[in-house]
Amino acid sequence: MAVERKRFECSALPKGWQREEVTRKNGLSAGKVDVYYYSPDGRKVRSKPQLARFMGDDLDLGSFDFRTGKVNNLLSRKPKKQRGPLYDFSRGARNDASLVPPIRQTASIFKQPVTVYKTQESKVKTDFKHGVQEKPKQLFWEKRLEGLRACDTDGHELRAMELPKGLKAVGPHVTEETLLQSVATALHVSNQPITGQTGSKSSLDKNPGVFINPEQPLVQALAVGDEDIKRQEDRVSNARKKLQEAINGLSS
Repeated sequence: MAVERKRFECSALPKGWQREEVTRKNGLSAGKVDVYYYSPDGRKVRSKPQLARFMGDDLDLGSFDFRTGKVNNLLSRKPKKQRGPLYDFSRGARNDASLVPPIRQTASIFKQPVTVYKTQESKVKTDFKHGVQEKPKQLFWEKRLEGLRACDTDGHELRAMELPKGLKAVGPHVTEETLLQSVATALHVSNQPITGQTGSKSSLDKNPGVFINPEQPLVQALAVGDEDIKRQEDRVSNARKKLQEAINGLSS
C-alpha cells in the first residue's frame, strides 16, 4: 500500500513530541489520513487513551484534539445534564395507594410520632399513642428565691410583707417567705382562678408529688367572704387617705 508520511513538531504537547500524518494513496481507503504521535525517545502512540497513559498526571488532555493536534476548548465543556429520564418506568405501574407501605414519621410538624397511611383519597390518619403531652412543671421551684431581699436606693432591705393569718402554707418545709413568693407568682402569671390547694393537708404533706397541683400556689384553699372583702376595701381606703395627706404635706 502506497502512503505519504509527514511529520511535524506538535506545539500542544511538551517539547520533543512529534505528530505524523500518514495519507493512504490507493485502495478502497485512498485519501484516509492516519495520525500518530512520537515521544521524544521515539515511541509510537496510536490513540488518545494511549497518549493519556504516557502523559499520566503531567498533562490534562481533556481539551486536546488527537486528530488535529491542537487544543479545542469545546472538548472541555461539561455535557448538559439530562433534565429527566428517557423513560418513566413508573408509567407502567398500577396507580394504587394500597401498594405504598405506611411510613413512620417524627417530623417537627407533628406533636407526637404518627403513622401515615396513604389512601386513594390522600387522607392522613394519625395515631396518637400517648395523647397531648404538656411540659412538666417543677414543684417547689419558689424555694430557689429564698434569701433574696428587695433593697432601696441606699442599699437597705425593705420590710418583708406580712401575710394574713388565714393563709397557711402546704408542703414540706415551705416557709412564709416561700408562700409569699408562690402567691405573688400565681397572681402575676397564672390565667386561672387562684383557689389554692384543694387536697387535705395530711395528704399534701405525706405525698406532695402526687397531690399538689402545680398550677396553684402552695397555700391551703381559702374561702373569701363578704366580710373579708369589706375589710380589704377599708384598708385600701385608709391607705389612699394617708397617701393624699402625704402629697398635700409635700406641696404645702
